[in-house]
Amino acid sequence: MTFPIQGSCQCGQVTYKLLSEPLMVVACHCKECQKLSTSAFSITALVNADTVEFNGEMKEWIRVAESGNLNGAKFCPTCGNRIYHFNPAEPDKIKLKPSNLSDTGIIHPVAHVWVSEKQDWYVIPEGVAVYDKQP
Repeated sequence: MTFPIQGSCQCGQVTYKLLSEPLMVVACHCKECQKLSTSAFSITALVNADTVEFNGEMKEWIRVAESGNLNGAKFCPTCGNRIYHFNPAEPDKIKLKPSNLSDTGIIHPVAHVWVSEKQDWYVIPEGVAVYDKQP
């Protein structure tokens, strides 16, 4: 994989460059991620915040997670496309939504989380870590 990889929202108002490989890629099956993705799960690439360069205005939304931590989201104000999630208490890491990348070849989840809320019809591939909730 050659870096940087370009990324953008659906309308192109928000663009970014991912400068290096993610720390890990995870599939989350929680009900909130199902709502976000309108699918069985959401994909997240955990990256160091300094490995992404963003351009364009983003709006922010924050909710309290089941753990009590804050879970923030940055998204395009025009098309609403989520760009990344973050925990304000951990500013060095962000949870990038890698389906926005021009090359999605990095999307190889090494773990599936919140499988306690997984859709029954989805079968998790063998060889990945599986967690009932957040590890």
